[in-house]
Amino acid sequence: MKLLKYLFISSVLFFVSSCGNDWLDLDPSTSIDTETSIKILSDVEFTLNGIYSTMQSSDAYSGRLVYYGDVTGDDMQAVSSTKRVADYYRFNFTKDNGPTSHWSYLYSIIQNCNLILMNIDKLVIDEEDTEYRDDLKGEALAIRGLALFDLTRIFGYPYTKDNGASLGVPIVEGLSTIESKPSRNTVAQCYTKVISDLTESIGLLSGDFNKGKINKWGAMALLSRVYLYKNDNTNALKMAKDAIKGAEKEGYALWTNEEYPTAWSNDASASNPGEVLFEIVNLTTDSPGKESMGYLNSKDGYDDMCITCSFYQFLKKDPKDIRLKLLSFDKKYYAYVFKYQPQQNESITDANIPLIRLSEVYLIAAEAAVKLGDNATAIEYLDPIVKRANPENTVVGQTITLERVLDERRKELVAEGHRMYDVIRNGLTIERKDVKDSNLSKTKHDTKYMTYDWNFYMIVLPVPKKEMDANPNMEQNPGYGGR
Repeated sequence: MKLLKYLFISSVLFFVSSCGNDWLDLDPSTSIDTETSIKILSDVEFTLNGIYSTMQSSDAYSGRLVYYGDVTGDDMQAVSSTKRVADYYRFNFTKDNGPTSHWSYLYSIIQNCNLILMNIDKLVIDEEDTEYRDDLKGEALAIRGLALFDLTRIFGYPYTKDNGASLGVPIVEGLSTIESKPSRNTVAQCYTKVISDLTESIGLLSGDFNKGKINKWGAMALLSRVYLYKNDNTNALKMAKDAIKGAEKEGYALWTNEEYPTAWSNDASASNPGEVLFEIVNLTTDSPGKESMGYLNSKDGYDDMCITCSFYQFLKKDPKDIRLKLLSFDKKYYAYVFKYQPQQNESITDANIPLIRLSEVYLIAAEAAVKLGDNATAIEYLDPIVKRANPENTVVGQTITLERVLDERRKELVAEGHRMYDVIRNGLTIERKDVKDSNLSKTKHDTKYMTYDWNFYMIVLPVPKKEMDANPNMEQNPGYGGR
């Protein structure tokens, strides 16, 4: 992603330190003249570039916001207690020492989107710029929806626990100041806002390939994910089917069995978009470097996170599963997932970060269909993923269960930040099985928390204490602080 001169309001809103809570002790956002900061459409695009740059941070979507969903689960783990991901993996955080980066980066993204959305409809534009304006507005809405959704699933209970009645996070639609004390909205209210933003964005966004930026198909896929988390399976299935149909009409397609092991390094283009619907694009001249997912997942890098022995044994039940070829072994000690592959002439530190893939949308359709009792449709969308992994396999003629779909999600989406959420939103329990495997002789669990469910999950990342102190109207969820 080429660095452009842009209006980077978040540097004033949140000067973030991933190691402390001092991001609140700054000048209020009202030091920015919001009436004059965006005058023309190019100002909007510059601001969007700043938002994508914030998303690119290793404290955001090039790192923490992705691996959090994996190392808190059962398929991936910290290599050792000294690694960056270890505190997540070992559940060491409480309401007093949790990192503020999840909160601060996502609200920084939201407030920059708000800046755009507060001003874009006021701009005087030529008629021929209407589609351009609408696309920019659609991007801001979709990204705001993504950020609020991720805040809600990190800091709130799953919607399925109590139909969203418990507390989520504040819905912020303006520009907050240090004096702002927003109350937490319910999870249900947060989902309503996310769905509203994404639905509006879909009506505005172009379906054209837009490298490193979200388009109509990415927003539709994201909305199908949100509906699935909400347990609105009718809309999840409909949106997933529409996203697949629209994206494939525009040239997106599932990678083939032959392509799969190396397709992650493809430099997607309008003529060959592949199956990644939205990704963070990193370049040698513009990347988070060694703190990014590529280096953290590499045996030749910081080797922070590896797969668990239990997941390895689960995956190799089918020795012909193509996804085994994505495992990179450090002798016979550890195995790493090599999905974050560098593009041509780039290094592992600059690997792109796929956030939404067509494969996930197929699996969303399959899961929603199972929950609706529509076995034929579940087969229709699960079978391409199963056959792609091993062309000798099929689910045609079988009765598809939720367990079958979730098993396929484990194998297909490992290291992409989904596992813990998939278990929690379905009301299931993660069990970390301490098994041994001769191919992973040094891989073993290092945590006393060998099982947990959604009541236990809430100890991982509470609302930062300093944020609570600055916002006394906020309430903690019952599960915060451990037990």
